[in-house]
Amino acid sequence: MSLCLLVYNLGQRELRKALKRSNSKVKNQLGKLTNTPTLRWIFQCFQVVHFLRTNQSPKVVNFTEERSLILEFLPSSCQKYYLGNNNKKR
Repeated sequence: MSLCLLVYNLGQRELRKALKRSNSKVKNQLGKLTNTPTLRWIFQCFQVVHFLRTNQSPKVVNFTEERSLILEFLPSSCQKYYLGNNNKKR
């Protein structure tokens, strides 16, 4: 349990530092802009993104511009997961 909390807090701290460095803000649960979002809220934002495979071609569903903006402040491994190896925005 302690390890999980440590990883969560480190991730949240890195996200907040990235937002402050770029002087950017994201929407919180109330729709207000903040540069100190909780990592739990960010996880919930991405909970509706799904991968759909039709006719052998993968497609990302519900990936909005707002989520794309948030993704810019997450590590490259997260970007690779949602955008693929070519890192093109969809």
